[in-house]
Amino acid sequence: MTATTSTTRLTQYAAGGGCACKVPPGELEQLMAGLPGPAAPAAERLVVGTETGDDAAAVRIDAGRAVLVTADFFTPVVDDARTWGRIAATNALSDIYAMGGTPVVAVNLLSWPRSTLPMELAAEVLAGGAEVCADAGVLVGGGHSIDDPEPKYGQAVTGLGDPDHLLRNDAGAAGTPLTLTKPLGLGVLNNRHKATGEVVDAAVAVMTTTNEAAARAALAAGITCATDVTGFGLLGHLHKLARASGVDAVVEAAAVPYVDGARSALAAGFVPGGSRRNLDWVRPHLTSAVEEDELVLLADAQTSGGLLLAGQIPGHPVIGELRAPADGHGGRIEVR
Repeated sequence: MTATTSTTRLTQYAAGGGCACKVPPGELEQLMAGLPGPAAPAAERLVVGTETGDDAAAVRIDAGRAVLVTADFFTPVVDDARTWGRIAATNALSDIYAMGGTPVVAVNLLSWPRSTLPMELAAEVLAGGAEVCADAGVLVGGGHSIDDPEPKYGQAVTGLGDPDHLLRNDAGAAGTPLTLTKPLGLGVLNNRHKATGEVVDAAVAVMTTTNEAAARAALAAGITCATDVTGFGLLGHLHKLARASGVDAVVEAAAVPYVDGARSALAAGFVPGGSRRNLDWVRPHLTSAVEEDELVLLADAQTSGGLLLAGQIPGHPVIGELRAPADGHGGRIEVR
């Protein structure tokens, strides 16, 4: 862990940080509940829409292809502009990988306080995003920007996938193991960075690693159910997956990996408000035999987190399993 050398602390220009600044999941579901869905016959082409809260929309364009579309943006999680750009772009691409797709083209989404932050820093943010896309073989085709008191950056990404072989969060089956492909703790570590200026290199490395390899391994293993773990935390995203699939879930807390320093950041009180909101939302669906601090970490709001797979792939820990629903509906989680 080393002190940052940035002269401009971007995190100080944002009320929240990264995916921890998402609208709380309960409020978001109420907001979406009143929106009409697509009318027939167009609805038949919408393979994945808003009903199950999946990671991207999927529209069938022919027998073997679907267009996947997503958008993701957030406030700074680190002070270094180029690193923030890399993290935000990695996170945006993740929604396509989490559906088992291949991202093809991205457009930038930028909000910038022109009167308080130099445009040279904005150029660094965009350069970081461009680097990630170039490494992933994704074209960047422009974007949209606005003058905003709070800096925000992300991308809208379009990809392709096989409509009959997507990774979806409503395809889980009882008896299937749960695999997590990145360690947790990014929310508390990012909150510590915002408060102290200390950079945790291990957290940055996790947030700038794409989920492409994990998604390819999942498809090769015949896995059909997955989601990425971001702003709603492991427990929040697992609840959504289990509910959409009509199953319950068990999490073995001792099997869940964490980034080094996450527990000390929690002990020091660096918990994002989003993490506590996640836990409050999922608590009515939760049975737990662990301490409250453990639940906070399991609900910690992640930025550019890993995939949660209903299945096993080499090199990643199994942290629990799906099981038959106790009440016939699904969505309950036991942590033990």
